[in-house]
Amino acid sequence: MSDKAVSGSPTLEDVARAAGVSRATVSRVINGIRNVDPAIQDLVRRAVEATGYVPNRAARSLVTRRADSIALVLSGAGDDERDLAPDEAEGDVFTDPFFGRIASGVVGFLRPRGMHPVLMLADSADARQQVLTHLRQGHTDGAVVVSTHAKDPLPERLAAARVPVVRFARPPRPMPVSYVDLAHQDGARLAADHLVARGCRHVVTIAGPLDVPASQDRLTGFRDAMARHGHPYVPTAEGNFTQDSGERAMARLLAQEPALDGVFAANDLMAAGALHVLREQGRDVPGQVAVVGFDDSSAARASRPALTTVRQPVEDMAGEMARLLLDRIAAPEGRPTSVIFDPSLVVRRSA
Repeated sequence: MSDKAVSGSPTLEDVARAAGVSRATVSRVINGIRNVDPAIQDLVRRAVEATGYVPNRAARSLVTRRADSIALVLSGAGDDERDLAPDEAEGDVFTDPFFGRIASGVVGFLRPRGMHPVLMLADSADARQQVLTHLRQGHTDGAVVVSTHAKDPLPERLAAARVPVVRFARPPRPMPVSYVDLAHQDGARLAADHLVARGCRHVVTIAGPLDVPASQDRLTGFRDAMARHGHPYVPTAEGNFTQDSGERAMARLLAQEPALDGVFAANDLMAAGALHVLREQGRDVPGQVAVVGFDDSSAARASRPALTTVRQPVEDMAGEMARLLLDRIAAPEGRPTSVIFDPSLVVRRSA
């Protein structure tokens, strides 16, 4: 295959000639039809790159009946159905590093495939209806959905409308939707084992909002592991995955258990809030109190001291969401599936 690009505007025939295959084979590869040998697919892709051929998206859409685009939907943010304090409102989701990691993972998977997501914020009932209409009309081929509260109706409505959809995290109730999640209980057990191994004997935990399955799983896993270590009762305060809520929860726990020497927070932002309060109260971390977070977000690395945390491979999980969605789009009659990732413990200075 020659590396020299064909002069003028390259055509399918130019690509076929460079790859040494038929025009029909080139068309099948470019249109994503799957019954082509992987080696031939690679040959055609290299020929496309060598010739500088750019597919006509409009013509391709007429053939495939696809938009060649997917939606990345952040749903539930700022919903007026929730009764939150102003500082706990979830409207500005873009300040949370978690969502940036999801976007990075989705874009990283799609970009080599010549696709880019359309970002949609479903922060009210009207906005959710707009997202549903947008997808039902075929402007995008499907959606990866990140819900910010447990009662979000959008994933179920999309599934009922037969729109290809993949959800981040296990749904709070059974529904025919594919999802990607983490083994949260296993991650919480890693945190408990680490605190006990350090010699912590008066351990408390800051839970996430308990209407969220991930929060429930992290709390259950932590309590179960602590009970196995001979600690049947773990004082708990509920937060809302924000730094401010972590500060308030830590203050309540200090008042309740002044002798505490270990803290597990169900995410890094709440752990950062706990570190702030401990510092204000003159508690040395990790000398007097060990602190473990969850997620391994940028907040963990920016904390002082740097935060020991349970790593959730969000970027990989988001890429897997995109992969599952493309599979679902290609085979819409397939059964929903789930992929569960394993956590790991990242040890830094806080514990």
